[in-house]
Amino acid sequence: MITWLFPGQGSQRKGMGDALFREFSELVAQIDEILGYSIQALCLENPQGKLNQTLYTQPAVYIINALSFFQKTAESTILPNFVAGHSLGEYNALLAAGAFDFLTGLRLVQKRAELLGQASQTIEGAMAAVINLRVDELQIILTHNALDKIDIANFNSPLQTVISGIQSDVVQAIEILETLKDVHCLMLPVSGAFHSRYMSEAQQQFASFIQDVEFGELKIPVISNVTARPYEQSEIGKNLIAQITHRVNWLQSIQFLLQQSDMLFEEVGPGNVLTKLTHKIKMDTKLVAKKKVVKPEEDVTTLSNSILPTSLGNQEFKQDYGIKYAYVTGGMARGIASVALVVKLGQAGLMGYFGTAGLTLSEIEVSIQQIQRQLTNNEAYGMNFLHNQNSPQYELDMIDLFLKYNVQYIEAAAFMQITLALVKYRVKGLQRNTAGFIVSPRKIMVKLSRPEIAALFLSPPPKKLVDKLLETKQISPIEADLSQQIPMADDLCVEADSAGQTDMGVLMVLLPMIIRQRNQLTKQYSKQVRVGAAGGIGTPEAASAAFMLGADFILTGSINQCTVEAGTSDITKDILQQLNVQDTIHAPAGDMFELGAKNQVVRQGVFFPARANKLYELYQRYNSLDDIDEKTKQQIQEKYFHRSFEEIYAEIKAYYATSMSEQIEKAERLPKFKMALIFKWYFACAMRLAIQGDSQYKVDYQIYCGPAMGAFNQWVKGTALENWRDRHVDTIAEKLMQETAVFLNQQYANIR
Repeated sequence: MITWLFPGQGSQRKGMGDALFREFSELVAQIDEILGYSIQALCLENPQGKLNQTLYTQPAVYIINALSFFQKTAESTILPNFVAGHSLGEYNALLAAGAFDFLTGLRLVQKRAELLGQASQTIEGAMAAVINLRVDELQIILTHNALDKIDIANFNSPLQTVISGIQSDVVQAIEILETLKDVHCLMLPVSGAFHSRYMSEAQQQFASFIQDVEFGELKIPVISNVTARPYEQSEIGKNLIAQITHRVNWLQSIQFLLQQSDMLFEEVGPGNVLTKLTHKIKMDTKLVAKKKVVKPEEDVTTLSNSILPTSLGNQEFKQDYGIKYAYVTGGMARGIASVALVVKLGQAGLMGYFGTAGLTLSEIEVSIQQIQRQLTNNEAYGMNFLHNQNSPQYELDMIDLFLKYNVQYIEAAAFMQITLALVKYRVKGLQRNTAGFIVSPRKIMVKLSRPEIAALFLSPPPKKLVDKLLETKQISPIEADLSQQIPMADDLCVEADSAGQTDMGVLMVLLPMIIRQRNQLTKQYSKQVRVGAAGGIGTPEAASAAFMLGADFILTGSINQCTVEAGTSDITKDILQQLNVQDTIHAPAGDMFELGAKNQVVRQGVFFPARANKLYELYQRYNSLDDIDEKTKQQIQEKYFHRSFEEIYAEIKAYYATSMSEQIEKAERLPKFKMALIFKWYFACAMRLAIQGDSQYKVDYQIYCGPAMGAFNQWVKGTALENWRDRHVDTIAEKLMQETAVFLNQQYANIR
């Protein structure tokens, strides 16, 4: 006996159906007219990734399945004894059995896809496959952890079940399940909680749409996803309606077919997903008898001794920021930590800092507006606040902008001393709550790598600066008084071996020392200052080390700029994706050029590090451009800058004309300062070229990056995250935190 199997959503792939479109060109023209777009272009070119969007995926899979069926029946008159389809594929099984014609089926599928897509927009749903766990064990664990809002969506095999529900619930379930021995979970690439109670509205609307459809007599037995038994003629419409919220009983369907004599299975459609699943069902059936069922009391004991992603770090930190993990992302300069990146994290229950450095105040204001328009449910986000040693007024203007838009969280970076602007942000709005504790409407996280800087931020705001704000009536007397009873920062982020200005510190040395310093200097405060870790964190092992050293939270940077959401060019992301741990180097920092500070940058395939070091060497050696020999000056202008010093200086003067005009006045007086301004232009230009992706000057790209990028690339090699086009900041956060918990549990088990 033979059964034809038709796959469902998830079997789609770019390039499917090429030969079929040519063979059935006339039918394809009708399809395009119904759909309103080219199905051939969708399947072969996948414009804007639409092939993976439910609205487009389901019609595409139905069409390829159908054309494959037409081709198969044209080549042979032998029909199967049974037909079955997985979820969406059931429509093709019904088509093959004569329940409706092709175009009627297409209209049904198109409407189904439309309704499911709409439901996914109103409910943030998710689905995940749970592997190596029996469904009865799974249900016990879900029940004992109060995860009763999760539905079983698919019974795929004895040891593979798909769960469906609200995304946060599914993520929580994964965290718990992943701690069990040999159990693996895989978040499915779907946009909604399909085959669950959350599709009930879509189900009702589909019922109205399908009520007038007349179904033909079934000529071949069709196995129903709902009942796992052959359709009754009168049940066709009823089952298709029920299927939207009902689980797919695929395991039971295949088991029923296997009970028939000498059953052979043939998959009709793109790929071989169901062929593999049928083989897995046979293998799992043999294995499942050997597996011990988890009893409720055993489950509770196991989980109570497990480390979960949500249990890592400081719990108060998560509560204060309203996020699910002790994990944040840093504000990469010039909007590389983009609006899209920050919004993506906020919507996922996480937090990122927007990269303000190098942007104008108007650009920053527009970005804040864009973020606030998209994060409307108190989702967390923050803004980077980089110290500007040349313009205290610029700092104050930026802080006023943050206060205007009620930006509650900032990431202070590159501060060697406390400034007036920073104090204003800290002190403004201080008050006592009903319990008598001092509370602030805002929080400062400061990134640092030196203990003397940590001491400044563990102390109250400098009274001299507080008094100045009070004198100019920028704060109230009450705020000034309360400021002396709190530390300057809420959180210290110890940064080592990263793309930032980190003094090339070592996390294993710095973090424990700063934690001890915190413990010694903050006993007088009612609330503890948290100490987190950044730099070199790109793998579960590195994150585990940070938490084991006592980090209250971790902050990632470099790994996030090689994601879909990062605000840099595709060329730069292609470079980053190829890096290994040895492919970065320290080079002079443009924003702190005169001080000799260094940033870590990419060296693989670019000349920027060597050229930047050459410029700093010349700055140290000479007092003006005129002192440099003509040959060297010519080389710099032609090879490095691609324009003359005079042209660059004119551009600089124009840039500073409306703001910080004092810089030009200083340059006119001091030739060495003028030389520094011109040399620093190259750093800004090199970074802009990398962000814009100007391929003509690729060798001059300045790409901030630490070795964590290379470590991350090696970790995800051969997985779904190998290509940066499949990397999303929230997915990276989830995977890193989940795998960190798994790694720590494994290590804990090894030393018990």
